Amino acid sequence: MSEKIKYISVLRGINVGGKRKILMADLKNMYADLGFTNCISYIQSGNVIFEYQNVANSKLEAKLEDAISEKYGFEVPVIVRSVKEWKQTLKTNPYVGIHENNSLYLSFLNETPKTELTEALSELNYGPDSFQIIDKDVFIYCPGPYHKTKLSNQFFESKLKVKTTTRNWNTVLKLLELIKQE
Repeated sequence: MSEKIKYISVLRGINVGGKRKILMADLKNMYADLGFTNCISYIQSGNVIFEYQNVANSKLEAKLEDAISEKYGFEVPVIVRSVKEWKQTLKTNPYVGIHENNSLYLSFLNETPKTELTEALSELNYGPDSFQIIDKDVFIYCPGPYHKTKLSNQFFESKLKVKTTTRNWNTVLKLLELIKQE
């Protein structure tokens, strides 16, 4: 068996408005049952840090999505990043230092979208909100309430033809902090 590395998984659309409810303790137990170790969850929106052998993120995503569907009876998109990828994403954010953290968001994409789709989307303007797509990340600046922006998960999924889930920048930073505390 290959060496274990740390990952972070982010689930989309659980525990929102009382729908698609998953208790974090149950989720952590499910991860453990799948062979993941040192599982740590953060807040109720489905953020889990774990260790597992070094495999493709897409394999972990499929494994988790299948397990959630089987256990809970509903589909939940899951996006996985290695800690190394997570740290690189933090370094890449073009808005850090320019805008306040509470106006920044990160949409995680499950794969790098096709160039022609990102180029077409990059030409659109949704001011005062703005975004930049870099590899499998969409960095978002949203000065108003996020729930009012057009730059939602559904927007990016329909335009880029990929799965996505979004976290506020403070949550992204907190997950890295939890990794460093171990």
